[in-house]
Amino acid sequence: MLWAISRAAAPGFAEKREKGLQPHLDYLKSQKKILVLSGATTSDDGNEFVGSLLIVNVASRAEAQAFVDGDPFTKAGMFKDVKITRMRKGQWNPEAAEGA
Repeated sequence: MLWAISRAAAPGFAEKREKGLQPHLDYLKSQKKILVLSGATTSDDGNEFVGSLLIVNVASRAEAQAFVDGDPFTKAGMFKDVKITRMRKGQWNPEAAEGA
């Protein structure tokens, strides 16, 4: 099952990001068997991080929550809100993301 995980940055996110970035990236790399897509969400001008969006392929909401809970960014309290939503794969066109 696919699960979309939308996270809103907590105050002070930008200041904490640099310090925690490598452990976060290492964690995502360690989860490559389930991680379909991940990326930061930004302000319209791209200058400010406002959160993140991830899609994971796991069997249950509990597994999606465990993925979220294991992320060093989550452990550091960098998000004020997390939404986990089950989704279906509709269109799949990864080529459209090239160069994004």
